[in-house]
Amino acid sequence: MNKIIKDISKPISSDLKEFNDFLYKNLSSEVSMINSVVKYMIKTKGKQYRSILCLLCSRLENKEPNELSFLSASTVESLHVATLLHDDVVDDATIRRGWPTINKVWKNKISILIGDYLFSKSLINISKFNDLHCIDVLSNISKRLSEGEIFQIEKAINKNMSEKEYLKMIADKTASLISASCYLGFYSNNKDSIKGRSIQNFGEYLGIAYQIKDDVFDIIGNIENTGKSSNLDLKKNMLTLPYIYSINNLNKKDKRDFLIQIKRHISKKNINKIKNMIVESGGIEYSMKKIKELSDMAVKELDVFPDSDYKKSLILAVNFNINRKY
Repeated sequence: MNKIIKDISKPISSDLKEFNDFLYKNLSSEVSMINSVVKYMIKTKGKQYRSILCLLCSRLENKEPNELSFLSASTVESLHVATLLHDDVVDDATIRRGWPTINKVWKNKISILIGDYLFSKSLINISKFNDLHCIDVLSNISKRLSEGEIFQIEKAINKNMSEKEYLKMIADKTASLISASCYLGFYSNNKDSIKGRSIQNFGEYLGIAYQIKDDVFDIIGNIENTGKSSNLDLKKNMLTLPYIYSINNLNKKDKRDFLIQIKRHISKKNINKIKNMIVESGGIEYSMKKIKELSDMAVKELDVFPDSDYKKSLILAVNFNINRKY
C-alpha cells in the first residue's frame, strides 16, 4: 500500500482491519467459485479509498464507528467493485491494479455474474439498514451509477459532449458513490442535516476531481504507475474533459484534423497524434486546474467540522488525489 494511503488511514487502522474482516465475511458464499473469486479480489484489492472515506467520516464528531458504519462501508465497497467488474467487460480491460482482471482470468461470463452477485449482496445489506433514508440514498446512487455509464456510451456513439454534460456524467458514474461513502459514514453516527449536506458536498466535489484525474491518466499515464491499461477512452471514443477542452479550443483547421483522427480506426500512430494535440492545446493543463478548483471546494466544506486527526486525513485524501500517480 502506498505510504500516503497508510498516512490517510492511520487514525482508523484498527477500524480498517475490522472492516476487512467484516467485508470478507459479508461476501462469503456456499458456492466455491464465488469464494475463489472473492479471495482473488481481496488479494488484489485497491486503495479502498471509498471505505476509508466512509470510516473517517463516521469518526468526524469523535464517535466510534458502529455496525451501521461498517455496513455502509461494506455496501459502497461492494457496489464499487461490482461496477469495476462490469466496466472491465465493457472496456475489454485486461489489467487492473497491476493484476489480470477477473474477466481475463475467469472470462466475461463469470465477471458479469460475480458483479451481479456483489450487487445482490449490496441489496441485502441495504435491507439491513432499517432506515428508509439510507435505503433511499443507496437506491438513488445505484440509479445514478447506471445512468452515468449509459450516458457516456451514448455520447461516445454521437461523439459529442459539452463540459457541462461531462461533469454531470462523472458526478453520476463516480462522484455519487464517493459522496454516499462520506455521507453514510457520517450519518451512521450523526443525523445533523446541515453537516450531512456539507459532507455530501465534500464527497461530490472530491469524486468529480477523482474521475477527472483518472481521465487524465488515461491519456498520459502508463501501466507501471496506474496498474491498468491506458488509452481505453480513446479506443472506445469516450469523450472526457481533456478531449472536450481541446476540441473547443483548437483553431478550425486543427479541430478538423483532430476530429478526423478520433473518427479513424484507432492505431498506435493515431493515438500518439491525438495525445500530442490534447497536450499542446492545453487539455491536460486545464483538467489539472479543474481538479485543483474542485479540491479547494471540497476542503472548504469541511470547515463546519471540528479539527481532528480524521478531518486532517480527509484533507490529506483530497491532496492525495491532486498529486497521485496512479
